[in-house]
Amino acid sequence: MQLHVVQAGESLYGIAQAYSTSPQSIATANQLDAPNELVVGQTLVIPIYGRYYFVQPGDTLSVIAARYGFSVQQLAEINNLMPTQVLPVGFRLYLPPAAKQEIETNAYIEPTQDTISEALLTSAREAAPYLTYLAPFSYRITAEGALLPVPLGSLPDIADENNTALMMVITNLQEGAFSGELGQTVLESPDIQNTLLDAIITEANRVGRFSDVHFDFEFLPPAMREPYNAFLRKAVDRLHQEGLLVSTALAPKTSAAQTGQWYEAHDYRAHGDIVDFVVLMTYEWGYSGGPPQAVSPIGPVTEVVEYALTEMAPDKIMLGQNLYGYDWTLPFEPGGEYARAISPQQAIALAREHNVAIEFDTDAQAPFFHYIDANGREHEVWFEDGRSIQAKFNLIKQNELRGISYWKLGLSFPQNWLLLNDQFTIRKRR
Repeated sequence: MQLHVVQAGESLYGIAQAYSTSPQSIATANQLDAPNELVVGQTLVIPIYGRYYFVQPGDTLSVIAARYGFSVQQLAEINNLMPTQVLPVGFRLYLPPAAKQEIETNAYIEPTQDTISEALLTSAREAAPYLTYLAPFSYRITAEGALLPVPLGSLPDIADENNTALMMVITNLQEGAFSGELGQTVLESPDIQNTLLDAIITEANRVGRFSDVHFDFEFLPPAMREPYNAFLRKAVDRLHQEGLLVSTALAPKTSAAQTGQWYEAHDYRAHGDIVDFVVLMTYEWGYSGGPPQAVSPIGPVTEVVEYALTEMAPDKIMLGQNLYGYDWTLPFEPGGEYARAISPQQAIALAREHNVAIEFDTDAQAPFFHYIDANGREHEVWFEDGRSIQAKFNLIKQNELRGISYWKLGLSFPQNWLLLNDQFTIRKRR
């Protein structure tokens, strides 16, 4: 696969010619709704085997070979060149694909009504071939240890058809928000915990497709750090006996001493020792109620991963990744208008509609743009594209992480699945 950033004056036909492919294959791969109206700065995934590299000033065959993990002899033979040949600027070299790394993948899916919508089921069908786990969000605990169900609809069948496991997500959500008080009630009572674990096992046996139980307890009081660790040890003892893995969601910390109610009860080292794997919630730096910025800028994401690796093995870590962006109305005012969540496809359509170029922040490794709406109000949009997701894939490869976990299905991002499938082998649990 090749990433190409659209430049002024380029057409889909010309881009296809440069990569020896067809306009239709590029349009289909990227699900282009207006293939004749490309946006300057828009990233395209070119669906070819391997990729091409266009020689830049100062490049030599040895420099390029070292950069991409080939020997000079290999690269020369592939391209029918002499090893000492001088390469003119703009010369097209072919680079074969690298070996795939095996990883696990997860995607949360969140029904908003008592029944799961057909649109969400369609999204699940499209993503399931690329997933180890599909995670309906979420079963909510009660103060008595019962489980409030999540509508599953045909998700178990979709998972079964694609050899994908279901992940049972257990949360302390109450009336739409995470309740630290509810979490504390459960974590302080062995009897309530036993009731909860009984309920989890009963539901897992009823559905028959769950392979992992995933605890996402957030905003716990700091004093719940050790009680949460103790509960997880109990959960692992019970659930492993039932053949179930246990995982947790962890707030994005950069040190063990990080303060704040979202962070203090999440003990990275203990979770790394106790559970089978963790999901780092490495997104929402840019969030709907905050100022405009990248949702998952590569710098802060990398800092969280680097800290996590000091506390647990890399094969315990799944990197969290958003499948969406936000459209903020300016000027931003704390407590004011919330940003609107949009898909990468919707972001590109917005840029095209308002005839603005897409820019790219090299520090955040994320695309963004500004536009003026029909009412004369300025907007700032940050979203994900092939370049931004590639930065996260590189982080996974460099650190040999367990895999990636997506929040959440329902907003279209075809480039993600193209690149994921091209670069990784997805481990299946069923």
